[in-house]
Amino acid sequence: MSVPGSPPENLIETREIFTPRELTRLARDLLEDTFPLIWIEGEISNCSRPASGHLYFNLKDAQAQVRCAMFKPKSQYLRFKPADGVHVLARARVSLYEARGEFQLIVEHLEQAGEGALLQAFEQLKARLAAEGLFAVARKRPIPSLPRRIGVVTSANGAAIRDVLSVIARRFPLAEVDLLPVPVQGTQAPPAIVAMIEAASRAQRHDVLLLTRGGGSIEDLWAFNDERLARAIVACRIPIVTAVGHEVDFTIADFAADLRAPTPSAAAELLVPDAGEFRRRIERDRTQLAACLRRTLRDLSQHADRTHARLRSLHPRVRLRAGRERLRGLRTRLHLVHPRSRLGHARDRLGALSARLQRSTVTNLRESRQHLQALARALDGVSPLATLQRGYAILTDPEGRLVRSPAMTAPGMPLQARVAGGEFTVRVEPTGESGK
Repeated sequence: MSVPGSPPENLIETREIFTPRELTRLARDLLEDTFPLIWIEGEISNCSRPASGHLYFNLKDAQAQVRCAMFKPKSQYLRFKPADGVHVLARARVSLYEARGEFQLIVEHLEQAGEGALLQAFEQLKARLAAEGLFAVARKRPIPSLPRRIGVVTSANGAAIRDVLSVIARRFPLAEVDLLPVPVQGTQAPPAIVAMIEAASRAQRHDVLLLTRGGGSIEDLWAFNDERLARAIVACRIPIVTAVGHEVDFTIADFAADLRAPTPSAAAELLVPDAGEFRRRIERDRTQLAACLRRTLRDLSQHADRTHARLRSLHPRVRLRAGRERLRGLRTRLHLVHPRSRLGHARDRLGALSARLQRSTVTNLRESRQHLQALARALDGVSPLATLQRGYAILTDPEGRLVRSPAMTAPGMPLQARVAGGEFTVRVEPTGESGK
């Protein structure tokens, strides 16, 4: 027996029951497996970015809308600020938010509608101008390290000029900054910028030009992707620095410029030195210059002293004095070697020698006399004459030999007898005893 309105028993046994979680997960898997990455174009609405950094918005057209989510790792590198009413092109995965059972798109890339065509045109122009050599590094001119006058080509009402003036006033207020006002967005901007650069190139009033504007979408910055502007930058006789948009923004003008800065403020810091560092560098240079000057002055002073000493030695008065002294010495020498002087000296010397000889002679004679007297006295003591004075005689034979004994004589031999009063001859007579 069955209850009216209840399903048949065979149906109860065969039905499959899902939980909400299982159903939504299944639906999500089916959607993600069925649809690859897709491109979708529409208008942003209900856009929000909570503290988590994720981006949530609806993408709609006139008949429908779809919920979209772009998580922080992707959304933080967007080149524009998403807002309600902005027409965009998104690349996304089709998915389903299980917690609410809502169909949604997980956005991987987001750009303003029409940006793809602009990027393609940008790449084509970039390749063509690069092939012509407009972007060659060898062509780029050096930026002056200390520019006196800077021309800023930008909008008079934009934030870029305020940032540039603020940074330059803080870092190096001595630099003069001239605003060269031009529109920086729209179709009228490229010819106006080109005309301003050409006028500045002819005037030659500035040391460097800064072409800059603040950030924006690719459409906002498109004026700086103009071919005429690139050629004007290359032809300009003044170095040009560009700072267009944010750090991630690159334009054709950036590639043609002599130097590209990521932001207007960074460009101002690149253009002028830091005043404090400049003062410190000047102080270091001043200290080194002072030390160098001291060394140079010391060397010059020593050289001057040596030169002065040489000049003094070569001064006519000094030379005359030295000449007089030398002449005096020569006169003295000449006086010494003059014949009269030499004769006088010889005479004086002869007189001195004569006096010495006389004194020596007298002394020698006196000493000789005394010595002779002493010898005479000694000789008198041993002299035979003294014996003769006492009555003795000295006999010598005819040959002059001294007769010392009778044996040396013979009868009749004459002998010479010497007595105290003189000499006489005697003859030997024989005696009776010896028969002689």
